[in-house]
Amino acid sequence: MDKIYGPHKGLKPAQLRQLSRLYSRPFPVNRFLSPEFAERLAALSAELETPLCVYANRRGQVVRVGVGTPKETQFSADELPRQGAERLSGLRCVATRLDGDGPSRGDLTALALQRLDALVILDVAIQGHRRQGGGLSGFVQRVHVANLVPDPLAKWVVSTPQPLGQVSNQDFDEFLGDLEDEFRREWTARVVESDRERVLLIDFFSTRTSQRAMEEELSELVQLVTSAGGEVLKVFYQRREQPDSSTLIGRGKLEEVALSVQELGANLVVCGRELTSSQARNLELALGVRVVDRTELILDIFARRARSHEGKLQVELAQLQYLMPRLTGKGEALSRLGGGIGTRGPGETKLETDRRVIRRRIAKLQGEVDDLQAHRARMRARRQRKEVPVFALVGYTNAGKSTLLNALTGAGTLVADQLFATLDPTTRRLELPTGDAVLLTDTVGFVHDLPPQLIDAFRATLEEVTEADALLHVVDLSNPAWMNHIQAVQHILESLPIATGPQLLVFNKVDRVSSQVRAFAEQEYPLAIFICAKHGSGFLALREALIRWVRSLSDLWPPMAESGTGGELGAN
Repeated sequence: MDKIYGPHKGLKPAQLRQLSRLYSRPFPVNRFLSPEFAERLAALSAELETPLCVYANRRGQVVRVGVGTPKETQFSADELPRQGAERLSGLRCVATRLDGDGPSRGDLTALALQRLDALVILDVAIQGHRRQGGGLSGFVQRVHVANLVPDPLAKWVVSTPQPLGQVSNQDFDEFLGDLEDEFRREWTARVVESDRERVLLIDFFSTRTSQRAMEEELSELVQLVTSAGGEVLKVFYQRREQPDSSTLIGRGKLEEVALSVQELGANLVVCGRELTSSQARNLELALGVRVVDRTELILDIFARRARSHEGKLQVELAQLQYLMPRLTGKGEALSRLGGGIGTRGPGETKLETDRRVIRRRIAKLQGEVDDLQAHRARMRARRQRKEVPVFALVGYTNAGKSTLLNALTGAGTLVADQLFATLDPTTRRLELPTGDAVLLTDTVGFVHDLPPQLIDAFRATLEEVTEADALLHVVDLSNPAWMNHIQAVQHILESLPIATGPQLLVFNKVDRVSSQVRAFAEQEYPLAIFICAKHGSGFLALREALIRWVRSLSDLWPPMAESGTGGELGAN
């Protein structure tokens, strides 16, 4: 007996056999449905007093029979025979309803999620009438036909109630050809408009999170996607006491996102929280597109930005460390036995083989990073023998550290208004007006909740921070979240295995802020330096601070240590 889908517990074996016979009944290819098939389905629905669904492909074959509504019997995204936002799935659904209200919102949502060719709703009367030949008929009172349209505002259209005979005589091939032509034209226009990845964002927040904090985090997530080369189409978020353990967000919100994936033609969903392997797998099954979390997004940006051998080495190590515990969520192929000599029978599964390969690669990369650490240690030792003080430029990503290094030393490093534009540390010599010299080292930018894989993989680079004589903590004062950025950088610095040197707080981009914002920052951090690296303003005060530090360490640092969280944040 063929499988019956949906909630069919309680049905008798004879009733299940009647439903199973629907698989073998003829279904018209060039018509929406036949009167005979519709009446038979309606009669069974009336007898069982429950809605039924039948799915047929374009060859006239019934491929699924289900008990319940279209929402309860629908195909998952990976089961659909045809994928792609530019075309329909090649399936139509005929469903019965006993309340006579036509398609519900849930029915239409199932139409959109499955990208059905059409959804035919039969309004069924419980009491039919007996035909002259003895058979039952007259169960179908009226018919509604719903179909998708390539309009994100309309989504779908539903016909007015029609007699069964009128619907069964309509040319389905002509209807389908016109509809798919519309979708192809809309898709072509969309592709021409943008060749970047089309991204939907989803995020989860607890009910205790403030509205401002949510807006700041979502804004940063949009910037991360833009830095990775994506185009953000829409942002979704949900506030709940606890995240859903299987999909992070609730079922209703997930359905809303899935609909938008179809309507807007998104090909990627980015989640603002780190996902478990099962959550990522469940989201991809529900949405039908690739899903990445915030950590994976940041790793991708680092992979795009890495230019030197050192940078690529550290990024690959971070990516493998992220992938290792998530192999179980990468599909069935990684859980089966591998092919070839030595892998048959009770040998290693493909998953175990991949884990072993990745462990070996991680061990090799960690050895190379250790060698890189030793090389950088020798370089720092040579600088220390020359007794030239070293300042490390640290700060939140896109705070303007590279711009400041270029303006002071003419280093010529890459400057871009995007997150994580600089990965590789750059050290340049700065001659002060007094004849003294210091070395300035530009370092990788920080971000709140920096993935631990990056901190571990970039330990060779971050040692430039811990081994510096002092830090210039650069802050983008024009960013509304600048106070949170200061705290995030402090948290990361405190998490490093070696304590860092004292800090001098440098507020950048002061030309973009109001006098009230600057006055507040000056009051909160009275010992800070205020500059505009792009235009060179405030450099006199900065150079004077560097001269005071070089000439008189004993006079400069004790007051800074006493200031606590004031302007210069003091020694850690």
